[in-house]
Amino acid sequence: MHIHFDLAQLNWLAILIATAAAFVLGGIWYGPLFSKPWLQAFGFSEEQINQRHPGKVFGKAILWTLLAAIMLALFIEADADLHRGAMTGFFVGLGFVTTFMGIHYAFEGRGLKILLINAGYSTLALTLMGAIIGWF
Repeated sequence: MHIHFDLAQLNWLAILIATAAAFVLGGIWYGPLFSKPWLQAFGFSEEQINQRHPGKVFGKAILWTLLAAIMLALFIEADADLHRGAMTGFFVGLGFVTTFMGIHYAFEGRGLKILLINAGYSTLALTLMGAIIGWF
């Protein structure tokens, strides 16, 4: 594995498209697919969520997603393809993100259901981002 340290060598178009794709996936994942169990698991009401400033919430989410795409791109070889990129994203998601979420959730007393929702999104999003970055 080769990690790029020169940010100029990264494919910025792929990173931006990967960011947008993961953001859209998040809207679907935490919207129609899992909004109710997610709200329930954290004890939030829809009113509480709707009181948050959407510009701040979505702005932060986009920035964090962009940072994740940049970090992932550092691990994907320049000659990678869609499959190699997707597998890199999958293993980063499952191997690093999910395991550390599991540690935090164990200490926080959170259940498996919310871990599967949050880590499932993270792993799927990183897989999608990796596929896009690898494809480009």
